[in-house]
Amino acid sequence: MIRLHPTMLRGLVALTLIAAAALPLLAPNYYVQFASKAMLMGMVALSLNLVVGYGGLVSLCHAAFFGLAGYMLGFMTPESGGASFWLSLPVALLAVAVVAAIIGALSLRTRGIYFIMVTLAFGEMLFYLFHDTKIGGGSDGMYIYFKPEIALAGFPLIDLEKSSNFYWLVLAMLVGAILLMTAIVKSPFGHALQAARDNEKRALSLGFPVFRLRLVAFVVSAVIAGLAGYLSAAQFGFVAPQMLGWHLSATVLVMVVLGGMSSVLGPVIGAFALIGLEEILKSSFEHWKLIKGLIIIAIVFALPGGIRQLAELVLPRRGDEGPPAAGTPADGTPDPAIRRAEAPGTNPQAQTRGEFQHV
Repeated sequence: MIRLHPTMLRGLVALTLIAAAALPLLAPNYYVQFASKAMLMGMVALSLNLVVGYGGLVSLCHAAFFGLAGYMLGFMTPESGGASFWLSLPVALLAVAVVAAIIGALSLRTRGIYFIMVTLAFGEMLFYLFHDTKIGGGSDGMYIYFKPEIALAGFPLIDLEKSSNFYWLVLAMLVGAILLMTAIVKSPFGHALQAARDNEKRALSLGFPVFRLRLVAFVVSAVIAGLAGYLSAAQFGFVAPQMLGWHLSATVLVMVVLGGMSSVLGPVIGAFALIGLEEILKSSFEHWKLIKGLIIIAIVFALPGGIRQLAELVLPRRGDEGPPAAGTPADGTPDPAIRRAEAPGTNPQAQTRGEFQHV
């Protein structure tokens, strides 16, 4: 595995953040809007990766959480002005969390293909709830004429009507979501979640509450997707039942696989790659969807680990990896006993071993 020196890694992160923050000052408004959209889809893919990549559960209802938060913003926006950001956002996320807890509590009692089908069914139920009834304008959707107002004691703090301000808000939310996801993955909760993914029976035998771990991960993932849906509805000023459809859930799943499920940033990279690819092909080819599908298939075959795997071909290896781990000879070959202990299906990931022993 390629590892950058911490100083180089911090430098790359700092340069990326500076370049991203400076985009509204250098690029036309169209590209600012496009980047905001890509970051929001990256946030949805990031949230889904917690369930798919680290939980081992393929969900096809995350678009429902994305769209539900957008509808909540539409319901809370008055006709004469924008909704209060401090009130509408918590209410929207709370509604998403409640719905996700109900769906998760029922869906997580199944496994494998049955879990996929149950989440797909729940997502379609919410889709038709808004599509076939007068709730939220039916199949025509509803308009949101004013963006949320961020004010303090009656004084506006940030004018979200300006695309640059909205872009910086989305960027801050995306960075916050990445930091939160990193903390979750590296925490004992994240290690236990991955252990349940690798060997559920062993995790249960050691006393881990697997059902509750997965339910919490499912709800947290849904809330992050809802945050992206809230901001997407604010950006475009329109919500429609298509935001809850399974097509969007499948597209987000493609982003996760395309970027790489074994990292936090992989799905975000996949989202930018897929949306950028669509934008390029739309302007150049009539049958661009066919070409897009062929390119995705080629990438999946060439890079099974996702686009982030390109780093192993481009970035330099870290020279100082420190002394070999215990049980590892000087030539780097793992001890046979360790290889047997870490064989698939016989032991959880090495990073969870200490916590298992503690329990």
